[in-house]
Amino acid sequence: MPTIKILPHPEYCPQGASVSAPAGTSICEALLDNDIKIEHACDMSAACTTCHVIVREGFNSLNELDETEEDLLDRAWGLEPNSRLSCQAIVAQSDLTVEIPKYSINHAKENH
Repeated sequence: MPTIKILPHPEYCPQGASVSAPAGTSICEALLDNDIKIEHACDMSAACTTCHVIVREGFNSLNELDETEEDLLDRAWGLEPNSRLSCQAIVAQSDLTVEIPKYSINHAKENH
């Protein structure tokens, strides 16, 4: 089963983490299933950018981006060439290393 290494994030994963995820699972689902409360304002329907992650290792093992995801990513904070919406990035057989950006564009989030 592939492993997803999550780099430290001050709010969601201060010490970093490593979780296992079956192939065919989205990165977002894998994080949520392991109590890493990544934002996902649209309930994983590919309608926002709050679950944006940067895939530091294993990017090419993920499914291809579709046009909807590409268009949404253009609005994500801290966009990089290896950015993905974690709700749309499907884990294959390779291990991954992901970084959750410090900020997201979520106007509805409390504590702003």
